[in-house]
Amino acid sequence: MNEVTRDVVIVGAGAAGLTAAHELRKAGLSVAVLEARERVGGRLWTDVIDGAMLEIGGQWVSPDQEALKETIAELGLETYSRYREGESVYINAAGERTLFTGEIFPVKPETEKELVRLIDKLDAMVAETDPDRPWDRPDAEELDRISFEAWLEQETDDQEARDNIALFIAGAMLTKPAYAFSALQALLMAASAGSFSHLVDADYILDERVVGGLQQVPLLLAERLGDDVFLEQPVTEVKTAGDGVTIVTDNGMVVRARYVILAHAPILYPWIEFDPPLPRLKQQLHQHISMGFVIKVHAVYDRPFWRDKGLSGTAFSPYELSHEAYDNTNHGDERGTLVGFVSDRNADDLFRVSAEERKERILASLANYFGPEAKDPLVYYESDWGAEEWTRGAYAASFDLGGLTRYGADLRTPVGPIHFACSDMAGAGYQHVDGAIRMGRLVAQNILDEARR
Repeated sequence: MNEVTRDVVIVGAGAAGLTAAHELRKAGLSVAVLEARERVGGRLWTDVIDGAMLEIGGQWVSPDQEALKETIAELGLETYSRYREGESVYINAAGERTLFTGEIFPVKPETEKELVRLIDKLDAMVAETDPDRPWDRPDAEELDRISFEAWLEQETDDQEARDNIALFIAGAMLTKPAYAFSALQALLMAASAGSFSHLVDADYILDERVVGGLQQVPLLLAERLGDDVFLEQPVTEVKTAGDGVTIVTDNGMVVRARYVILAHAPILYPWIEFDPPLPRLKQQLHQHISMGFVIKVHAVYDRPFWRDKGLSGTAFSPYELSHEAYDNTNHGDERGTLVGFVSDRNADDLFRVSAEERKERILASLANYFGPEAKDPLVYYESDWGAEEWTRGAYAASFDLGGLTRYGADLRTPVGPIHFACSDMAGAGYQHVDGAIRMGRLVAQNILDEARR
């Protein structure tokens, strides 16, 4: 049996866990990072599939993501802008394809007026919402009891306006149907990005990528930690006694420490045996959050053919199987890559058919945007995070109706020496790598403050 002793043990070698470990070790504490997978990175994963480098997990960097940008600079990584020259594509409910530029979709004048009004109203509401404490809004309970879909129905009779506003939160971010989460949860999502307008603006929210892939962030952080990172060590037990904890893994490793940080998706807590059990409030809380579901589709072609047509590679439609798509061509690559996304119920439906039919349907949707050439990629790959044992969904966990006001304030609360940190519980940067880094820094500082008392 492999037994080690450290000041802090971190469960999960994603951006949050590795950031926390890095900060703690810089402050002079000893650490051990236990990772269930055979790789570091968590929901960041850059891999080569059939000769093409693909960002299987998270990949984009936006201007407001200061914690991520600081880490990228510290690690000496380079970024490059997402390709966005040319026109974007929009497909309406009738299947009509229209080219456009700018942020507002090409819709009827009365629908455009409603879109602008709703965006302005949501921006004003977001300005009054603290992403770290959305439940402090005076109307928080009211907004948390109504689904985002129902809230939109109260706001406008324009179906296309409702569908498009819902797209930015439901399909593109929380990856759940708009009837499955509250209006308050939608405000948190927008507040975490600074404004609802930021979510609407693809040129902002999907601004840059890292040369060589975003997984380099956790890879380089892990490299600095050296032998203190232990792979293929799924944690099965967390025992608290006296002034410390004992962590046991499925492979027989035992770590004794003063503190433990659970730095992984909170939906995985039930797979750990806690002794003594977590408080009943925590156990209830964990039954009211769930992951979304999205298929990230990668299609690599011999060249970025859409650019020859004057297209940016950006496409949107709440009525298409792939509700959004982007030019995802790698830095310096002569080939062209499109990335598309299929979320919530559409993703459910696709996993009820064969892999061949799923691929055919998805590529047909991309062809509706970009033309028949999209049906014949050199490389095709589906990122299915719902099938990842140590994640079980994407992009992050969110609360059911009423859950955010009921339990949100308790999500990060420590239980004795047990601390919690991941992008799922971030305010700014919620469900992004930036939020994971912020949570890693925060929990490390909390432990340092506690250790110094």
